[in-house]
Parts: sequence; structure tokens; C-alpha cells
Amino acid sequence: MPKNPILDPDFKLDTLKFRVHADKAFTLSQRATREDAGLDKKLGKDAFRYLRDRLVDLQENLYAEQQRSVLVVLQAMDAGGKDSTLKSVFGPIDPAGCRVKGFKKPNDEELHHDYLWRIHHFMPKRGYIGVFNRSHYEDAVTVAVKNLVPKKTWSKRTGHINDFERMLTDEGTTIVKFFLHISKDYQKERLQRRLDRPDKNWKFNPDDIEERARWDLYQHRYSQVLHETSQKHAPWYVIPAERRWFRNLLVTKVLVDTLEKMDPRPPKATFDPTTIVIE
Repeated sequence: MPKNPILDPDFKLDTLKFRVHADKAFTLSQRATREDAGLDKKLGKDAFRYLRDRLVDLQENLYAEQQRSVLVVLQAMDAGGKDSTLKSVFGPIDPAGCRVKGFKKPNDEELHHDYLWRIHHFMPKRGYIGVFNRSHYEDAVTVAVKNLVPKKTWSKRTGHINDFERMLTDEGTTIVKFFLHISKDYQKERLQRRLDRPDKNWKFNPDDIEERARWDLYQHRYSQVLHETSQKHAPWYVIPAERRWFRNLLVTKVLVDTLEKMDPRPPKATFDPTTIVIE
């Protein structure tokens, strides 16, 4: 039997180091964008594959249990790696029990409701893992940076979100949130790649250049929002995202730890399997 990489004495990964604590000072500039936590790359990749298989099993138990749900929020600057993270971490999970939703600019119908209206509709059902590729946090960050509504409106939204997420957790949804952290130089490299490769041109949006000019404003506002909304019931983790193998490992480790703490279990059979005879 292959050696379990998680039991390797050289495997040490303290996920709490990457968590945002509301009772401690926080700015994104204090967090690394490129890190490996001293792990050997091969061991890290082996651990990731093991943990991803474990995540698949835990999701199956969650689906069988049909009592609780998990919401995963992914936020990042443009070219931060949200799509790549989705494919790497959640790709093997049975799609019958996992739903991914991307939130883009609200349409006319959504704009005629409060900003959480469209979000609530896509919350995961019991038994499901729901993954948001961008989320309700756009209405606390992007809206503020671009002055799309008055400050007296957007300044209240972190409080709204804390209350909203508290209600969700009280109703059985476990929430875990990841900010994929990259540097401005790394973003430039990734955006340039989209221009240089014809097969990646479709991923480039000219509006990204305008958004990039607001880098410092976004970093400041994200720092505020992550700090104000990282609660015990809905924590934020800042993930150094410039080493993909470590990014994938760290996200998966947090998710596995979260689900193992939940300990989902399939219901007991309502019949005695030993009495069933299949002819």
C-alpha cells in the first residue's frame, strides 16, 4: 500500500497561518503571494492528490447525509486563478452533489432587487457543496472601488453580509472563503500570456486594463472587507496563489479539515441488508 503523504514527518502545513482574524490587524500587503511553507514540491503534490481523493469521499458522505451543506467562496483580482483552482480542486467531485456558480455584472432583473437577492437563490441545498466564483463580496468591494452606489450604501454591506452568513450557518450551511492572493507583477504576466497565446485570447477582456489601474484601491478595499467579514462561522483564508501546486494543496487541506470537523455520515439503513436476497 502506498505511503500516506499526510503522515510523512516532513509534511507540515498550518492552515491557521493563512486565516484572517477579525481581532488582529490585517492588510493584504502583509501576506505573501508566493509561498511553499517549506514543503517539498513532490510531497506537496502527492499530499494534494491524497487530500483531493479524501474530499471526494467526504462530499459523497455529505450528499448521502442530506442534512447540511457547504458554501465555498472564491474571490481574487483578475487573473488570480479562480478558474484553475476550480478545475484542479473540484474537478473530480461528483457533479451530482456539487454546484459552481459564477456571478458577473447583475442584469436588469437583479438590479431591481436588493444585492443579496440573486445570491440567496443559488445557495447550496442540503447535501451539496456550492462554489461561488466571485460572489456577494463584489457588492462590498467592486461597487465601492468604482463608486457605483453612494458610500452611505456600500459602507453598510459588510454588516449585512455578516448577518446573512450567520443566518446561513444557523440554518445548516458551513461557509469557508478563499481570497487567491497575487502580486501586481504576477497579474501583468498572466494578462500578457492571454494576449500572447491565440488559444487564450478569449480570456482577455480589455476592461481588465482599466480595472488594473485601480489595483491599489482594490487592495485597500479588499483588506477592509476581508478583515470585517472573517468571522468564526465564516472565515477568510488568504491563499498565496502564485505557486499553483501550493495554492491547490492549501485550499484542499482547508476544505478537508472543514468537512472532517463536520463529520458527515450516511444514514443507517432502514432494513437489514443480510435479509435481502437478489435472485
